[in-house]
Amino acid sequence: MTADRDFIPLNLCVLTVSDSRTLADDSSGDYLAAALVEAGHALAERALLPDDRYQLRAIVSRWIADPAIDGVLVTGGTGFTGRDSTPEALQPLLDKLMPGFGELFRALSFDEIGTSTLQSRAFAGLANGTFVFALPGSTSACRTAWEKIIHAQLDARTRPCNLATLRPRLKE
Repeated sequence: MTADRDFIPLNLCVLTVSDSRTLADDSSGDYLAAALVEAGHALAERALLPDDRYQLRAIVSRWIADPAIDGVLVTGGTGFTGRDSTPEALQPLLDKLMPGFGELFRALSFDEIGTSTLQSRAFAGLANGTFVFALPGSTSACRTAWEKIIHAQLDARTRPCNLATLRPRLKE
């Protein structure tokens, strides 16, 4: 990062997908909400929903339809169990996939959890000019994604390029 660009605070939403957690014990959502605020962004809204693709689509559709929302961070529902449905729920909403995000996340995750990373279906993309990041439900995975990828890409000062400075051109 360099200081010759100004920081651009973004409005971000956090969604936890879980059948077993509540907001009182949602460490992954807590981590993401605190990390984005600490970085200088605004937490526009936070929610926790069960693994139900229609409820997930409904809330994320509302957020991506809101021109004031710049990005959505989703944690949970990206595994292989029968209830994990975040990719199936949200990928149809995307206008563009960001394949490099999932590839990079799994490469970084390999250093931490070895071949277990192949079970991650983490992904990212763009929907109506809004960034959507879908992360595994573990706090460790959220920390890896935020600290090693998302934080820098949502910071306009990151060189040579970043997602934050693309915002005005996303709907061209």
